[in-house]
Amino acid sequence: MPFAEFGDVRIRYQLDGPENAPVVMLSNSLGTDFSMWDAQAAAWSKKFRVLRYDTRGHGQSSVTPGPYSIQQLGCDVVALLDELGVHKASFCGLSMGGQTGMWLGGNAPLRLHKLVLCNTGAKIGNTEGWNARIESVRSNGMKSLAPAVIQRWFTEEFRAREAAKVAAVQAVLENTSVDGYIANCAAVRDFDYRERVDKIAIPTLAVAGAADTATTPADGRFIAERISGARYLELSAAHLSNIGDEARFTSEVGAFLGT
Repeated sequence: MPFAEFGDVRIRYQLDGPENAPVVMLSNSLGTDFSMWDAQAAAWSKKFRVLRYDTRGHGQSSVTPGPYSIQQLGCDVVALLDELGVHKASFCGLSMGGQTGMWLGGNAPLRLHKLVLCNTGAKIGNTEGWNARIESVRSNGMKSLAPAVIQRWFTEEFRAREAAKVAAVQAVLENTSVDGYIANCAAVRDFDYRERVDKIAIPTLAVAGAADTATTPADGRFIAERISGARYLELSAAHLSNIGDEARFTSEVGAFLGT
C-alpha cells in the first residue's frame, strides 16, 4: 500500500483507474478509513482515476499530536495532490471529509473541478457535545462509543439487512486510534463555515440522508442553498449514505462527477 510523506505526516493512499482519467479524490468520515469508499472506487475507477486516502489520525496514516484543524486536514489534501503531481481533482468528502471539502472550496478553488459535500454541515454539533465525546473516548476507549455511533451511521433496517457490512465498518471504528479520533473530533468541533460557505464557487452537489440525525437534511439544504448553482440530493439512508444507499449514491454522484 503506498504512502506519501510530507511535513510532519505520513498519509496512506490508493489510486485506482486509468492513469490519464480525471481524478476524483475521496475523503473519509470521522472514525473510518478509505475502505468506506470501496463500492464507489470499484464503480468509478472504470472511468475516473480514483484517489482515496486515510485522513491524518485514521487508518494507517500517521497519528500526529493533536488537536487538529480542518484547515490542517485541507492542507494535507493539497500536499498529497502536489506529491502525486495532480494539479486538479474533483473532491468528494463525507461528514468530516465534507468539511475538508468546504475548506478546499473556499481556500484552494483552483485545485478543484467539482465538489461533493456528503452528510456534512457547515457547523456540526456544539462544543459541549464534542468535549463530552472526547472525554468519554479518552476514559473508556473506542469500543464504548461504537454502538451509539453505528446507530447514527445506519438505519435499523439497514443494520438488520446488511449485518456483515455494518460489522466491517464497526471494526474499523473500534480500531481507530483514540488519540487520532480525539484530535479529529477537535477539528470538527472547532470548524464553523456558516458565514463563509456562500463564497464557494465550485460546481457543488450537497448530499444528505433522510434518516441522518448527525448531519440532517436541513444541514445539507443549508449548504446547497448558499452555494450558487449547487444541487441537492437526498438519499434513503442515515449518516453513511454512500453505504446505506449505495446504488443510488454511486449512480447519482457518479453522474454529477461525470457531467
